[in-house]
Formats: sequence, C-alpha cells, structure tokens
Amino acid sequence: MSNSGPIGFFDSGVGGTSIWKEVIKLLPGENTIYLADSKNAPYGEKPVEEIIALSKKNTEKLLEMGSKLIVVACNTATTNAIEFLRSNYPVPFIGIEPAIKPAALKTKSGIIGILATKGTLSSALFSRTSELYSANIKRIEVVGNGLVAKIEEGQHNTPEMEVLLRALLKPMLEVKIDYLVLGCSHYPYLLPVLKRIFPEDVTIIDSGEAVARQTQRVLEMNSLFNLSDKIPDHQLYTNVDPEVLKALIAADQNPYKVSYLLF
Repeated sequence: MSNSGPIGFFDSGVGGTSIWKEVIKLLPGENTIYLADSKNAPYGEKPVEEIIALSKKNTEKLLEMGSKLIVVACNTATTNAIEFLRSNYPVPFIGIEPAIKPAALKTKSGIIGILATKGTLSSALFSRTSELYSANIKRIEVVGNGLVAKIEEGQHNTPEMEVLLRALLKPMLEVKIDYLVLGCSHYPYLLPVLKRIFPEDVTIIDSGEAVARQTQRVLEMNSLFNLSDKIPDHQLYTNVDPEVLKALIAADQNPYKVSYLLF
C-alpha cells in the first residue's frame, strides 16, 4: 500500500526545519508540508492553554492539506499538547523531546546541561522524562530567553548571539558539563556559536535524527510509505516574511523541489 499524502510538520517558526531536514534526508521519497507559525513565536513563553490552541489550529490546517502523519517539530508543543492531539485526531503524531536519555547514559562527569524554553522545562512530560532517565545525574537547566526571537530574525550566528549565549550558559561552563542537550528545535541553528563557546570534549546533542528514525518506523507500521516515482514536493508555509525560512533552507544547497508560501 502506498500513500502519497505529505508528512506534515509544524513549529512555532523556522526552527523545526532542523527536524524537517533530518526527516527528508532519511526519507527522500516523501512529500512534505511545513507550517512555520512565526507570528506566534515563541511558544515557550505562552500558557499551556494557548499552546494547545495553537497546536490544534496548526494540526487542523495540516489535515486540511491532506497530511497522513504529523511531526510536532516543536519541543514546547510536544511536551504540552501532544497528548491532546493524539486523543482528538485520527493520524499518527511524532513528537520531539529533549534527548536527556542518551546524555544521562553516556555522561562521564555526571553533569549534563539542558538548554530549552520555559514551556518545555516547566512541562509535566519533561519532568517525567527527567526523573526517569537522570535521577542520579546533576542537570543544569537553562531557559533560552531571547534565543528563538533572534533565530526568527535570522540572527543565529552573530556576535550579539554569542554574547547572549555566553551569559546564559555561564552556569554550565562553570561546572564543566560534558553533554549539552538542545531542548528546542530552533537551537541546532546555534551549533556554530555553541562550538565556539564550549570545549571540544563537550558533546552537543539534539533530537533530529531520533525523530527521523521514529517517523520512518511509524510510516512502516502504518503502511504509509510513498511509493510514487514522482519527484517529491516540499511546501514550506510561513505567516511572516519568508526570507529567513528561505535562507535557512538554501544554506544547505539542497536539491529539493521547495515552494515557499504564506498561510
């Protein structure tokens, strides 16, 4: 059985394209639709009720467009809304959570850092995951205040961003963490700056590859692979100026058939 319908993605802006890139790298034959809700970014500073309402709106838009599976490419939306989405809509959902488990299992110092939004760090799902995998590990949790806004403006690799990150991450540098977990899909775009700030022996991990592998498993379980021989179509939607979105995609020089649209 083949299903040529697109894989849907949504995020509070452009950051979830870091997840989108991993998925299409692993599943190059799939069509995709991506919604960048930049007008409402960041989700991480909003109350739970509003995060659920925005996630519901994005989900219904993706379903209207024929999505066969939805990747919630946003840590805050996953940790606060995915249980609601799975209970109320008929398609499979893939969530994204901070990769605490591999960091907790592999740390040699016993001290790991987690950089995430307030909405993720304060969620019940994050709390359960942290307690399950890192009960005997020291966690240095930092709220990335101001980071998403700068990334949304295309300021992810600037001197100003480095100054902000050094101030935020000072507690992690002082205790010499050996793993840094990126708990927001925007944050992989900070890797060039983070690698300048941290020593080489600090491992930085995000959830992109794990989400791609889980997407592949769920497609297989539900017989949803696209077996069409047509060139895959990728539609990236934003509700603000698409220039930052275009720049993040074009930076990789990917040979994808990509359309940039407003919603």
